[in-house]
Amino acid sequence: MHQSTSKKNKIIIYLILLFILSTTSGKFAITQNSYLSTDNKISVEGLSNTENFNISNELSDLFYKNILFMDKKKIHNIMNKYNAVEEYNIKRIYPSTINVKIKPTKYLARTSYNNQLLVGANGKLVNDKENTEILPYIFGEFNSKNFLTLKKNIEQSKFTFKEFKTLFFFQSNRWDILTNNDILIKLPLNSTLKSLNLAYKIVSDDSIEKKIIDLRVKNHLIIK
Repeated sequence: MHQSTSKKNKIIIYLILLFILSTTSGKFAITQNSYLSTDNKISVEGLSNTENFNISNELSDLFYKNILFMDKKKIHNIMNKYNAVEEYNIKRIYPSTINVKIKPTKYLARTSYNNQLLVGANGKLVNDKENTEILPYIFGEFNSKNFLTLKKNIEQSKFTFKEFKTLFFFQSNRWDILTNNDILIKLPLNSTLKSLNLAYKIVSDDSIEKKIIDLRVKNHLIIK
């Protein structure tokens, strides 16, 4: 009789343990489902409504499977497709929200070709037809490295970038720049910063009549 009672007690204990384990497993499944839910929300701000919407859709496909794990490389590849992006910050808010804040690039110039694409501070070309900023034009087929190097030299010189209205790039990797006062500065291939500071002195000297400042030849200055 005692043995039969002991056996029944063991069965009851096993049933209780099975119930506890089943309940724990069920809660875990519900928690996981909240991360896999189609109710996950992605908020994107910083660019145009269309671009924000497109980025949100692309990120939704990435985060749909599991909001817990964010593949930084895949995220970067998505964001890198949008040339207007300068920087971005992604904040994950549990259990099911992703906030994406984008810092758009600052526009520095317009190209004279390709429907007057805008040149961003990140060196990329942006198609923003709604932008009405007055920006200098760039003539010639340049690359971002050429332009950003020139921009850096101008910033380090006594000039400001706003003092120029047109930039001309040549296949020899040399630049000519036209000031807002219609003074053309022909820069050399090298020693750009030094040449810019010399040109600034000449431009600032009202006693010198000038329309062209030619600094292309080393140690030679031609003023016309």
